[in-house]
Amino acid sequence: MEWDEAQYFPIDLFHRMGEQGFLGVLVPEQYGGAGLGYQEYITIIDEIARVCGSIGLSVAAHNSLCTNHILMFGNEDQKQKYLPLLASGQWIGAWGLTEPNTGSDAMRMQCTATRDGDHWVINGTKSWITHGKSGHVAVVIARTGELLDSRGMTAFIVERGTPGFHAGKKENKLGMRASETAEMIFDNCRVHKSQILGEAGDGFIQAMKILDGGRISIASLALGIAKGAYEASVKYAKERHQFGQPIANFQGISFKLADMATKIEAAELLTRQAGSLKDSGLKCTKQAAMAKYYASEVSVEVSTDAVQIFGGYGYTKDFPVEKFYRDSKLCTIGEGTSEIQKLVIAREALKG
Repeated sequence: MEWDEAQYFPIDLFHRMGEQGFLGVLVPEQYGGAGLGYQEYITIIDEIARVCGSIGLSVAAHNSLCTNHILMFGNEDQKQKYLPLLASGQWIGAWGLTEPNTGSDAMRMQCTATRDGDHWVINGTKSWITHGKSGHVAVVIARTGELLDSRGMTAFIVERGTPGFHAGKKENKLGMRASETAEMIFDNCRVHKSQILGEAGDGFIQAMKILDGGRISIASLALGIAKGAYEASVKYAKERHQFGQPIANFQGISFKLADMATKIEAAELLTRQAGSLKDSGLKCTKQAAMAKYYASEVSVEVSTDAVQIFGGYGYTKDFPVEKFYRDSKLCTIGEGTSEIQKLVIAREALKG
């Protein structure tokens, strides 16, 4: 709560979590990671988010976006250089796709990279970037071809301190306030061609594959927030007395708890199913979108009901449910809105 109020990003905590293996969950041991799979990853994000959505979000973004992009598409030199730093928590990672005017419509990005001999010159702004200010390294997708060309974007690894790369505005958010969200600004930022991930022109295709895993991350985050709100509600309903008995005895409250428990169970099963497919190397686009869509909406519904169960106390900062309530909403927006998930699900369903 103190971090939330102060919008304090506890970077020292992340160095400590790196020592515990939480920042390289999916990274093989040969690169200093924990070498675990998606089921373990879901559990880690879930458990952290039950206490603090902000920390859960930052751990998820670090693992599934920046670190995972280098793991999936980096060459051996890039993996050897960056993965041990990221997996150990010595470095925090950021990932830049979204821009001020291109969120869901990423193919219209205006951030460009122009070739100049052995270097590329990046110009533009990335917005809503987790760790946009404090991240030590960022994977940045910039347009290197024509507008609306899915093969016209390229992913670059850009280190903090590279001339022309600096942080912009830090966002003052409704929730997830201890997870830093800021702009990344590129002003004639020169990056060597060795910093390209994969081939020039592959960036957008890579990003869409990264977001499949990212959706499982956000589903896990939403699941943890929902569980935290639910567990607080059960405890309070047993302790709070009205009309001479615990409010848990009243059907109006007990039925709410029953609905919350059922929705959480269904959200977890969808999330675990997507994780199982990912671990098996199978396509999980539809299942990841379903998990992200359903779990994020459930997180909002459950945390809303939690505030209602707490009554007036739920509207104060003396109890944790108002924070779960504020944090939950981002899950329906970040890494693809609920509306985008429905488009993905419908497109996949209609293929059959």
